[in-house]
Amino acid sequence: MKAALLREMLGEALREQRFAQGRTLREVSSGARVSLGYLSEVERGQKEASSELILAICTALELPQSELMRTVSEKLLRAETKAERQVGAAA
Repeated sequence: MKAALLREMLGEALREQRFAQGRTLREVSSGARVSLGYLSEVERGQKEASSELILAICTALELPQSELMRTVSEKLLRAETKAERQVGAAA
C-alpha cells in the first residue's frame, strides 16, 4: 500500500475547502497571488507548498491555518490507521 504523503493530504484539504466555499481556482489563486497552475498542482499533491504559500492560500480562503492543519492531521491519522489494519490483517 502506498504511504500517505503530507503534500497530497494538504492539497486535498485545500481543494475540499475551496469546493465547500464554491470558489474557483482562479478566484483563490488571485487572492493568494499565486499562479492558477501552481495552485492546481498544490491541490493535486504534485508540489510541496512553502509555509508562506500555505498562509497565502489560507488567507485567500479565509481559513485559519490551525483549522487546515487539524483537517490534514485527521486525514493522516485515518490513512495511517487504515494502513496499520491492512498490515495486521495480512500477517
